[in-house]
Amino acid sequence: MSEELLQTETMADLEEHFDDANPWNIVADYVEKKTVLTVKVEGIVNGGVIAIVEGIRGFIPASQLSLSYVENLEEYLLKEIEVQIIEADQSENRLIMSARGLLKEKERKEKEALVASVKVDSILTGTVESLQNYGAFIRLENGLSGLVHISQISDKRIKTPAAVLTVGQTVDVKVIGIKDGKISLSMKALIEPEEEEVEEVEIPKAENIGTTLGDLFKNIQL
Repeated sequence: MSEELLQTETMADLEEHFDDANPWNIVADYVEKKTVLTVKVEGIVNGGVIAIVEGIRGFIPASQLSLSYVENLEEYLLKEIEVQIIEADQSENRLIMSARGLLKEKERKEKEALVASVKVDSILTGTVESLQNYGAFIRLENGLSGLVHISQISDKRIKTPAAVLTVGQTVDVKVIGIKDGKISLSMKALIEPEEEEVEEVEIPKAENIGTTLGDLFKNIQL
């Protein structure tokens, strides 16, 4: 093998090694594969926090730290959190990460598991969460919400749910259906139908029943 060829291969190997060692190439691979990383919050800055990935200083916006508004960023200092890299730009030295997407996915899976545990025909206790023209949303004891359609609130016709329900009221409901993660409830199904009063009819004794023509015409005056 010539010295020139050997030198060319050595340079190619060095370039390949350099590419592999370039941290921006590594984080670009993280972006492509949507790799979940555990990072430690190293500092607090205006509008978010700082974490280091492969030696690169990355930024996590406050809006991407949680599913809800973060009032005090200091609570995250030195805390380890799971994130994904959502933007990596070497030319701008810009590395942006997010925990929100992972938290939403975790919440979705937890909700699916809860919904799967709910059985049709089961009776649950809940609290009236909100009233709409078409029905009432009930916050169930397991943290899920379900809808009682206006037609399932009462065994009597009502114009609006507010006619019989108030927000915060505790109610018992029956699960009558589950579709696409949505729970349909009924209050009407738990209302026992009122028993109808049966009118007593006095039947005359056989000996008091006339069966002859004389009995039929005796009171008729000609």
